[in-house]
Amino acid sequence: MDTKLKIMIIEDDAALAREIGLFLEKWQYEAAVAEQFDDILQEFAQKRPQLVLMDINLPCHDGFYWCSQIRQISKVPVIYISSRDDDRDKIMAIAQGGDDYVEKPLRMELLRAKIEAMLRRTYEYKVRERVFLSAGLCFDCAVQSLYCFRQCVGEAGGEMPSANDRRAEEEIDLTKSERRLLSRLVESRPDVVTRDELMMELWNTDEYVTDAALTTIISRLRTKLKSACGEDVIHTKKGQGYFVK
Repeated sequence: MDTKLKIMIIEDDAALAREIGLFLEKWQYEAAVAEQFDDILQEFAQKRPQLVLMDINLPCHDGFYWCSQIRQISKVPVIYISSRDDDRDKIMAIAQGGDDYVEKPLRMELLRAKIEAMLRRTYEYKVRERVFLSAGLCFDCAVQSLYCFRQCVGEAGGEMPSANDRRAEEEIDLTKSERRLLSRLVESRPDVVTRDELMMELWNTDEYVTDAALTTIISRLRTKLKSACGEDVIHTKKGQGYFVK
């Protein structure tokens, strides 16, 4: 069961929609790009996203219209992305049920910050601290804990479990060294972290680790991750080091 948060991109500029989608996927969201601009509401109901990015200038009907239609069936947060910078457009966006407004050309880091803030407020969910490494497996960067997470995320209307709902979670036991290494790999994703950098990460905790010992720790951590989710999470870049996607 896929537990990534789904964001629907309603943007008729295919190149921009693809750029936003790739950016969101880098940060472990599922990007769902709209295709049926004559019936956005039906596509919204089919995709069941947890957040919508809505352009204003769209074929058939504008973003104001589609936001008002979505509001009749769902309270899912809507962030407008538009080149219109007139205050009247921003007022109209909020009046039609929008939650925030980001002007084009988009600054992707600002967009990500607004998305994460909106998701935290809406769902009481610690988005930034929790990174999904695969469907059903997430790492909490704040406490360096790994969880097997199997609860369904995202029903119709954008409902999600609250941050206090832990009934479907199981923490996976990690050693201190495994926590530090996984944390460093997650923080650096998708970039490669060299073996020397990983060894320094452990030495910073006053734990001397040999090259052979590092190999053993990485192997053991890989086994635990694959056992939990059924797929490889830590990948090797030959001659360089390790990375997670």
